[in-house]
Amino acid sequence: MSKLIIVANRLPVTINRKEGELYYHPSAGGLATGLNSYKSDKPSLWIGWAGAIVENDWERVSIEQDLKKDGLVPIFLSQSEVELFYEGFSNKVIWPHFHYFTQYTTYQESYWEAYQAVNQLFATVVSEHIEEGDIIWIHDYQLLLLPALLRKLFPSITIGFFLHIPFPSYEIFRILPWRKEILDGVLGADLIGFHTFGYMRHFLSATYRIAGYEHDFGKLSVEGRPVNVDVFPMGIDYKKYAKQEIVLSGKDHSFQIERLAKKSSLIISIDRLDYTKGIPQRIRAFEQFLIDHPTYHGKVILFLIVIPSRSNVDQYKELKEEVDTLVGRINSQYGSFDWFPIRYYYRSLAFPEISTLYRESHIALITPLRDGMNLVAKEFVASKDRSRKGVLILSEMAGASNELSDAIIINPHDKAGVVTALKQALEMTATEQSWRLRKMQKQLKKYDVRHWAESFIGELTKKTLKKEVQLNKDSVQELLKAYSDAKTRLIVLDYDGTLMDFHVDPQAVKPDAKLLYSLKNLSTNDKNKVVINTGRDKKTIHDWLGHLPLDFAAEHGVWIKNGSKWKKNQGLRSQWKKQIRPVLEQLVERTPGSFIEDKDFSLAWHYRRVDKELGAKRVREFKDVLTYLITSLNLQVLDGNKVVEVKNTGVSKGAATTKWSDAKQWDFVLAIGDDTTDEDMFKVLPPDAYTVKVGEHASIARYRVTSVAQVRELLSLLME
Repeated sequence: MSKLIIVANRLPVTINRKEGELYYHPSAGGLATGLNSYKSDKPSLWIGWAGAIVENDWERVSIEQDLKKDGLVPIFLSQSEVELFYEGFSNKVIWPHFHYFTQYTTYQESYWEAYQAVNQLFATVVSEHIEEGDIIWIHDYQLLLLPALLRKLFPSITIGFFLHIPFPSYEIFRILPWRKEILDGVLGADLIGFHTFGYMRHFLSATYRIAGYEHDFGKLSVEGRPVNVDVFPMGIDYKKYAKQEIVLSGKDHSFQIERLAKKSSLIISIDRLDYTKGIPQRIRAFEQFLIDHPTYHGKVILFLIVIPSRSNVDQYKELKEEVDTLVGRINSQYGSFDWFPIRYYYRSLAFPEISTLYRESHIALITPLRDGMNLVAKEFVASKDRSRKGVLILSEMAGASNELSDAIIINPHDKAGVVTALKQALEMTATEQSWRLRKMQKQLKKYDVRHWAESFIGELTKKTLKKEVQLNKDSVQELLKAYSDAKTRLIVLDYDGTLMDFHVDPQAVKPDAKLLYSLKNLSTNDKNKVVINTGRDKKTIHDWLGHLPLDFAAEHGVWIKNGSKWKKNQGLRSQWKKQIRPVLEQLVERTPGSFIEDKDFSLAWHYRRVDKELGAKRVREFKDVLTYLITSLNLQVLDGNKVVEVKNTGVSKGAATTKWSDAKQWDFVLAIGDDTTDEDMFKVLPPDAYTVKVGEHASIARYRVTSVAQVRELLSLLME
């Protein structure tokens, strides 16, 4: 039976040593917690580092045997690999850079070399456990290269990748010297997931600008392989926080938390020590609140929980010192014998303590400067399932703010805004607290961590292209048999994007020798009628292919060559160009890189060299103007691949195709095209025709291929 293989930097357990003995305990962090809550119907395996440096062979064997019982496979890293790969490239390059703290990005080649080597190590270990039908789910920024490494080893394996941190804007991402290699690594996956649409949009922008891949509603074609990019906001185990019965043991601070909550309004702040969390800014905002609103002295307490993290990194040491100094100064300046404004704990908390904090607190102040998701905000809301009392103040820079829109959303850099939010939260009525929480809880119940995992795995196991339209080995054999059995055959082929790949210069795609040979071979077969149905102008297509015994429809059917001579479609006019051309010229002036192609009876505006987003914007503007202009001119606007064409109404590839399809009864019909203009061609052909779409766009064609190379391979098979 196929299995799910989860691959992450860390296993859900961590190894510690005490007096020479090995001890295992659950790993901290949202990924381990979340995925442990998800129970797959498939057998599963989790591969990752266990957090300890293990050099003795007997210890490695012992650890492997212990973890195997729970479906875990350890990766063993040396001290050098931890320093260069994990503390180095992962946390001194990717982490700060992807969170927009570029001043902390360290451009060190040894880090990059270690990152490549450890990703290769992961690939080697994972490959030892892969069997046919397995699904691989790779997680987070430490393993950005792994999808492509596994794809190279197993071309047909199903791979998913999820990034749990933000993906930065193109202008930030492009600074990295290894940007192309990182993108190529991630694009080895079949499905790439992000927490928010913003992160997804940034990734797609980078793939287009750096790697040259265009997307169609999040779908890419990477070397002929479909890749889907989508949004999957990670949820929490809602019931764990909403329904948990807390048994107070007296061994933790739960009693003290309850006692403090009865005397004061408790504001909680729970974060890992990290410069992305905005902890000093939060403390300063709280201090400003005390300055602006002295009546709240003695009535509010900021319960500041800072969980130790990366304490050996300089920036984190400095951050810890800054937090310590701020808390000490504020408590000494504003505190009294029976009240300290900030209760500060630099340690991890047990679940009963965290649950009590969530349950008893009045306000959660969660204000990261940049955060992939932030599950603490969701846990706080879930913990209020029974009481419906409490207020969430949440940074707009946290991914969770997209879902928890009924929180008080603030800009973490706006100190005055945070102060205002605190006052609003403290004065909010019970009724308002209840309806805000109720709306957010409804969202979190439905979209919990199980829904997140099932949605991702469900999307990963679906084929990006429907099975019935893929021109696979079986359907190719069926097509070849029908071709072989037929005595009369009609083959209609588009040119650009079908027989030749696109190029920024339309004149740079003259047919090569191999294509000329294929077309000559097919067209000289007495059983075949081969037609080139193209948007190309008559002169160009005649110069390139006119010496072959082919028929043609040029300029979408303006010109027809059915035999020896070209004939013009009747009733066409070109006087309208005088009115339309100035609009196009103005468009070219405003859109560097675009140009006008003047055909006999149409005008085409090409924007292949233009930035994709700018081109899309200009097309919308252009169409709005044209809709008004062409109303009385009997014209139509055609959208092609990076080209918009204005031409006479009634001229289309479909109308042109009928001149051949209706001419006789064909035993076999094949039509291949790549853009929206070719849909007209597919529509007029009989249902049993072999219509083939090139690319990822929606189509009425029966079959689909992903590249020009596949089209040309099919033509070669027809010749055989």
